[in-house]
Amino acid sequence: MAAGVFSVDLCLEDGRCAGVWVLDRGRLHLVRAGSVILATGGIGQAYLRTTNPPVATGDGVAMAYRAGAVLEDLEFVQFHPTALAVKGAPAFLLSEAMRGEGAILRNTAGEAFMERYDARRELAPRDVVARAIWQEMAASGDGHVLLDVTALPRRWLWERFPLIANTCRGYGVDIAVTPIPVAPAAHFMIGGIKTDVYGATSLPGLYAVGETACTGVHGANRLASNSLLEGLVFGSRTGEAAAAGARPVGRRLVARPDTRGPRTVPDATALRAVRATIRQLMWEGVGIERTGSSIRRTLDGLARESWLNRAAFGSREGIEAQNLLLVATVVAGAALARRGSVGCHFRRDYPQKGPHWRRHITVRSG
Repeated sequence: MAAGVFSVDLCLEDGRCAGVWVLDRGRLHLVRAGSVILATGGIGQAYLRTTNPPVATGDGVAMAYRAGAVLEDLEFVQFHPTALAVKGAPAFLLSEAMRGEGAILRNTAGEAFMERYDARRELAPRDVVARAIWQEMAASGDGHVLLDVTALPRRWLWERFPLIANTCRGYGVDIAVTPIPVAPAAHFMIGGIKTDVYGATSLPGLYAVGETACTGVHGANRLASNSLLEGLVFGSRTGEAAAAGARPVGRRLVARPDTRGPRTVPDATALRAVRATIRQLMWEGVGIERTGSSIRRTLDGLARESWLNRAAFGSREGIEAQNLLLVATVVAGAALARRGSVGCHFRRDYPQKGPHWRRHITVRSG
């Protein structure tokens, strides 16, 4: 097989994960394995604005769900409060270390606003700062606020934040003299495929690690950089457990996952349109602030795109769109089920934790 093959679905034999179906130049191939580890990252592309790369389309979560694995805590999606908001620029993450060094958040009228929301001002937790920015944007009607570091020395800024300074300059913003337009963006999926402390999922032979896994260590609101620690600790544990638990590779024929009918030739325009619809629906209805009615509107909108799941695509673009639709639907469903606000899941219609806030919400197909 050539480089760049795309994983489509898990192969199951007698209730155990025994390999992965992959797409290689339009054709499906079965890669058998004694055990399988999913390390496919998050679901950021389900949202209009995200710091995640284009490949973060929830493929591992979707594959595990279709195979019958248990997913957990999907309603907890963390939004980073300060991502670059310049037309034509990606949502490049501006480190909260800038706020730690004295950056001030201002609305487009130039007013420092964080003191109105939290006594810790710019040093409040990510979810608090993201909601404050969201509310300021709603009040002004502008698509951003301003991160102001102009009071800090130019030379020091370039020595302390060279990548940020260079990136902003590439989009016409000199951070030493001009406040930086910023807005929140989807950043990290706290929930995912439920695992134990050794990366094992509910499906024998299947393991998950990193952002696609839900180990439980992040609770409802991940601390900055803990994902690196999670990857280091559970990466090692999961690799060892998957190697120890591997079974001999089988050889019998198994059914292909494309039994829904003839392959659909992807319509690039239609796929772009449906992806844009998913991202807009999730951003508006299951974003930084949610309500029961906004989540239900999102679910209704996603259901109108169900034609996508009836197609049997032979392309990466088509399968990624299907995966996005699936993960968006299960995330929205979990958000609707949690009647209360915990961590980065904030519902304006249920701003308190609620009586059952410690419970986990799990999802499983079938």
